[in-house]
Amino acid sequence: MLQEFDQLPSGILDATSHELNALLGAPTLIHLPGAREPALFVSVLLHGNEPVGWDAVRALLSERLARYGEPRLPRALSLFIGNVSAAAAGVRHLPGQPDYNRVWPGTHLPHTPEHDLMARVVDIMARRGIFASLDLHNNTGLNPHYACINRIDHRFLNLASLFGRTLVYFIRPTGVQSLAMAELGPSVTVECGKVGEKQGVEHARRFIDAALHLARISPHPVAPQDIDLFHTVAQVKIRDEVAFAFAPDEAALQLSPSLEQLNFCELPAGMAFGRIAQGTDILLDVRDEQGRDVGSQFFHVQGQELRLRQSVMPSMLTRNEVVIRQDCLCYLMERYSAHLPPEGQG
Repeated sequence: MLQEFDQLPSGILDATSHELNALLGAPTLIHLPGAREPALFVSVLLHGNEPVGWDAVRALLSERLARYGEPRLPRALSLFIGNVSAAAAGVRHLPGQPDYNRVWPGTHLPHTPEHDLMARVVDIMARRGIFASLDLHNNTGLNPHYACINRIDHRFLNLASLFGRTLVYFIRPTGVQSLAMAELGPSVTVECGKVGEKQGVEHARRFIDAALHLARISPHPVAPQDIDLFHTVAQVKIRDEVAFAFAPDEAALQLSPSLEQLNFCELPAGMAFGRIAQGTDILLDVRDEQGRDVGSQFFHVQGQELRLRQSVMPSMLTRNEVVIRQDCLCYLMERYSAHLPPEGQG
């Protein structure tokens, strides 16, 4: 069930992400007026254990209420608060729930009621119109703050570069908010570091505030020297039936305990990711943007060591075993700046 309001529910800005379920009880879409239309669409808590988006929005609106006695926004804001039940439990999603950032229009996952909920959100915003869309997340592993786009388009690149110079282009996994909202306007996902880091909340707050103050999003090219653009070429999962652990614990797949320190590092061919038990296969499911099995292109086994077959840059490596099972081990990327469109294209 989706709730929809045209004003802030009473007491909502006093609530932490853990307390929103008691206050709202369901995913909620809130439309706030502003000096400019159409609205900036912002989604938070699509993953219940990633509160940075809610903390940033809460800080921004509280600040404006304290200053003006009302939000008095420079642009209208449509705020979607996602998986409040998972947020109450402090988990990505509850058992039996799908991932709220894999069930937006365009997903390949089997149908659930949450698919209908996200489709309704998109339909509402399509009728109202959007200026741009921001989806805010925390990371579980050691990663820099970075922004993700799903189209190589000057407006998307300019919006993303407001957040920072590190940008990632991807089209898989499907069913994510930014891919769905890209049909309506410039759309960005931002990854704001680990939960509990104040600089992540402040970075997200400043980004939302900057987007609300934009009169337009420039269609002109971003200077190549001003951004580092990467392209996600594969998603790496550990097969469901495979037991894994971080060394020194024993398992069929034994991963390096320092693996997450390799995020956004360009790794050479031949580098070891971990060790596998005698006589076992690679044990990974590696898929490219078209969903094809490309494991043999990126990994091989040499003397029981799982090694890279080619140079790549990983992202989202984490030691959180629950997240690895629910999402993936990592993504593999390549530098992509040579693919920036020239003036007049994109």
